[in-house]
Amino acid sequence: MSSLLITNARLVNEGDIKEGGIYLDDGRIEQIGDVSHLNADQVLDAQGKYLLPGMIDDQVHFREPGDGKKGTIASESAAAVAGGITSFMEMPNTSPPTLSIEALNNKYDLASGRAHANFAFYMGTSNDNLDAIRQLSPNDACGIKIFMGASTGNMLVDDPEVLSRVFDEAPILVATHCEDTPTILKNEERYRAQYGENVPFAEHPNIRSEEACYMSSSLAVELAKKHGTRLHVLHLTTERELSLFSAGPVAGKQITAEVCVHHLWFDERSYADKGALIKCNPAIKKASDKMALRQALQKDILDVVATDHAPHTWEEKQGTYFKAPSGLPLVQHALLSMLDLVHAGELTLPQMVSKTSHAVADCYAVAERGYLREGYWGDLVLVDMEGSTDVTPESLLYRCGWSPFTGHCFKSRIVTTIVNGQIVWDGNEICNQAAGRRLAFRQQF
Repeated sequence: MSSLLITNARLVNEGDIKEGGIYLDDGRIEQIGDVSHLNADQVLDAQGKYLLPGMIDDQVHFREPGDGKKGTIASESAAAVAGGITSFMEMPNTSPPTLSIEALNNKYDLASGRAHANFAFYMGTSNDNLDAIRQLSPNDACGIKIFMGASTGNMLVDDPEVLSRVFDEAPILVATHCEDTPTILKNEERYRAQYGENVPFAEHPNIRSEEACYMSSSLAVELAKKHGTRLHVLHLTTERELSLFSAGPVAGKQITAEVCVHHLWFDERSYADKGALIKCNPAIKKASDKMALRQALQKDILDVVATDHAPHTWEEKQGTYFKAPSGLPLVQHALLSMLDLVHAGELTLPQMVSKTSHAVADCYAVAERGYLREGYWGDLVLVDMEGSTDVTPESLLYRCGWSPFTGHCFKSRIVTTIVNGQIVWDGNEICNQAAGRRLAFRQQF
């Protein structure tokens, strides 16, 4: 691996912005600050732009193994680095589902040499794979994913005894998708009786309701407190659920919470224009929920920001309510959407970096990433806050070929993305071979 020298940057790190540069060698940050006297194989003049630690996305669905029409590790990680995401953690509801150590290892093999960003994978849960969960060590998986609501395949844990035992015996972090299935099914039946198959997409947040979310997330928190589980609740969507979590830094928290970019961006008014394109689980809800989520980020009640990137084909999304699948592609524009919140004064740039990088590394005990620190791996993104990015169909790297942001102009631009000391995105195209490495983790608790 070659050396890289970045000069004339504004370094955003650990609550501060300082002028300086970074020298990287053999994939790692060797020196930060005044690096003007150093030489390197490659020199990048930042020209006063902002240099951030790359975003770590703790929730993506890259569809491999499974349905290559929707996406692959290679295609979706390319879109991710184009958007400034340098590490991702991929979910277990693939085909076949990730319910064993063997399935986990197969995913790592698939990613090796093909992932443009660093990678880790979750172990899934079912009503009958507790033995596999017991075998996990910190570096086998980033976490244990529990679908406490509807899921695909054999991945819904609806046996109360099994659920309790997973919380009690989990050797690593437990991450939960919280929605109450009986409540959802009852709501579906009621709306189907009213509308038949043509339920308006605007009813999605009433079917995947606030009550369905709160019932499940409150149960997860209750179980975590009872068993002392290290719990991370994924993609919160409601103001009501925020009462379950405490403010403060990730360090020392037993229970943490995540919000996704689309729940910070869209609200119930967006269904009129976007329809199925923003159908996702849990649902995008009221404008008051969106504003409460933004405020909770500022107050450190919500700890990290992620995408829940979940591509489906355009043709699939043209179906009626019950046929159109839930999920949307987001990794290419997630960081840009957060930078728009910075432009709007909703967050400071150091706050945003904390939620997209520092806190994610702390939450998951990711080793030597998520910060601009000497000795850490060189995962960086150079951002032009005075640039702009038009979202057009031609600019998309997703295999599915569409975005809910098409037609929008973001107020910033991703100039360069660096993974393990290598430039992988130069602002126009993917560079070099896939540079992603398997993430390593410290003991979580």
